[in-house]
Amino acid sequence: MFSKPKPAEAVPQPAVIDTPPPSAASSSFEARPAPAAMPAAPKPKPAPSVLSSDLTITGNVRSSGDIQVEGIVEGDVRAHTLIVGETATVKGEVVAEEVVVHGRVVGRLRGLKIRLTSSARCEGDIVHKTIAIESGAHFEGSVQRQEDPLGKSRDKEQTAAPASRVAAMTAAE
Repeated sequence: MFSKPKPAEAVPQPAVIDTPPPSAASSSFEARPAPAAMPAAPKPKPAPSVLSSDLTITGNVRSSGDIQVEGIVEGDVRAHTLIVGETATVKGEVVAEEVVVHGRVVGRLRGLKIRLTSSARCEGDIVHKTIAIESGAHFEGSVQRQEDPLGKSRDKEQTAAPASRVAAMTAAE
């Protein structure tokens, strides 16, 4: 029941390293190692700006982010990514790196990646790097592939009349 106490075991002591005291010439800041540089966490992608279905905008819309249109825009739209909803109508030029059309666009589309879904209704020319047109999409205009559809200067675009406008002008005469 009772046992004899065991003799105390020797506990190892930590080793002591002698370091010379800092001299007046060196500061304690220099003696400390620099903390490892932490990589900055990537910023979360902001939510797209949504133009509601009860909203009508007359004028140009410009954003460096993403835009989702559910209402009506009568003017040019420029964005990083543009999504045209099923109930949406855009009447003007659309310029974006990525364009997804579910609704109606009347005007030129320019983008690196353009997708017309089965519910899309587009009237105007398309200048693209890559394009996807789903079965059932309605498209009236010309399609032109360019390596950099966003890199054109504004002056060149305004002086070049799209083929659909030339045809409309000659038919009216």
